[in-house]
Amino acid sequence: MSKTESEEKPKGIEEQLKDMLGGANLTFFAGQPDAETSEPDAASKEDNRKKEDALSAIEKFDLKPRDVRDYLDRFVIRQDEAKKVLSVAICDHYNHVRQCLVDSNLRDKEYIKHNVLLLGPTGVGKTYLIKCMARLIGVPFVKADATKFSETGYVGHDVEDLVRDLVKVADGDVDLAQYGIVFIDEVDKIAATGSGSGKDVSGRGVQVNLLKLMEETDVSLFSQTDIIGQMQAVMDMQRGGGDGAAKRTVNTRHILFIVSGAFGSLAEQVQKRVSSSPIGFSGDANLEKSDGEYLRMARTGDFITYGFEPEFIGRLPVRVVCDALDASDLQSIMEKAEGNIVEQYASDFRGYDIKLSMAKESIKAIAEEAYREKTGARGLTTVLEKVFRDYKFELPSTGIKSLEVDLKAVENPQEALQELLGKKESVRRAVMQKDIDLYLDRFYREHELKLSMNKAGREAIILQCLADNMMVKRWVEVNFHDFEYALNLIARNTGRKSFSITKKLVENTEQELSDRIAASFKEKG
Repeated sequence: MSKTESEEKPKGIEEQLKDMLGGANLTFFAGQPDAETSEPDAASKEDNRKKEDALSAIEKFDLKPRDVRDYLDRFVIRQDEAKKVLSVAICDHYNHVRQCLVDSNLRDKEYIKHNVLLLGPTGVGKTYLIKCMARLIGVPFVKADATKFSETGYVGHDVEDLVRDLVKVADGDVDLAQYGIVFIDEVDKIAATGSGSGKDVSGRGVQVNLLKLMEETDVSLFSQTDIIGQMQAVMDMQRGGGDGAAKRTVNTRHILFIVSGAFGSLAEQVQKRVSSSPIGFSGDANLEKSDGEYLRMARTGDFITYGFEPEFIGRLPVRVVCDALDASDLQSIMEKAEGNIVEQYASDFRGYDIKLSMAKESIKAIAEEAYREKTGARGLTTVLEKVFRDYKFELPSTGIKSLEVDLKAVENPQEALQELLGKKESVRRAVMQKDIDLYLDRFYREHELKLSMNKAGREAIILQCLADNMMVKRWVEVNFHDFEYALNLIARNTGRKSFSITKKLVENTEQELSDRIAASFKEKG
């Protein structure tokens, strides 16, 4: 082809995009293997097998509500009513999905999706319940706070990002993502408190956009703000479609949406309504009720008054309240729930070859302290972190292999730690002795100078390390940093390659090295 013909040939889209971006390398578009000729590697085959297994499990869904409830009981303490309601909702939903997959005629029939509204204070297990259900069923799960979304995405995030995140969690498998679960927390904070003026970027606009997702809509895999994604989509279109072409949208018909919030002020609102009702409860009786009891009395009208659009709250037909946790519940979480926070801390200590055990009274005390935090199960992490912070810092370096937590360790962890270190001082000293040997060996390998250390010298280093709260390795780096220079100088003067580290040298390193260097010059002269 002549140069003139080459110049007159229209540029392809890759060349045009490259020109627009100032010559930027767009090789991520090029060199894509042809779907019909490329040979998938072992990893790709394994990924495909896992995706097929996940889809097969949905197609063969046969769990009963009690099966789901029994599974949740293993991980979440209390919330019996919530477990029951969620178990029924999840089984109804995925039974319908299974039937639609078997009978395509069902797909076109009207169906009210069992989207869920969870109410209750923080730290009672709302997110964990949903995450456990998604794990049981084997579908992708994403969680987000409603407060991060905006009406159009120009401030904050676009609600459609939730669906795109499902695809990411499903490793790009659109077919699997369309059966996933989306969990939106803090939904009470997008209630519109008034019409106001100007753009609504935090209330009604977000509710309206969520409406589309909760029913059925097609969501593009590429956000309008995702330039790379948009460019990739254009490239895909240029290559041509066909049965094997990658999907560019996700349908939300079979995605289950679960929203939650604390709804603290809603309880007050319901209390006022109930108190003013002619057939309501007496004022004294009302004062005895908890927020949870009032939330259970909430009607659709209460949610509308609270600030939700009627259409939005209408798309959440399944509503359930999670109960606040008391100290005994928190204790049960630590003792009975699978994968509980105590097991996590025990695993952390096992990483340092330390066995953690906790006395019954210490668990009870931690539960009571966590209850006073008023953050539900999250309070356990706050208290346990305070108890174990110094233990995690100190013990891995001491050689101590077991930690038994009693009541004193909870009430005064620093004092209990010092007592433990005192009792195990011989173990700590043995570790330091080993570290000293490692230092002597390392110094010889690096500098070909032989160091020896008598008992008094070793004891002096150990005492200095304890006083300075340093590891042996760090202490010698700080205090013996001139050793290489000084000893090499002495070696050149005297020919000696072996040196002793005495107590005097440890306690007054600089002066002792100076004296030894001076003596070596006299010996040389």
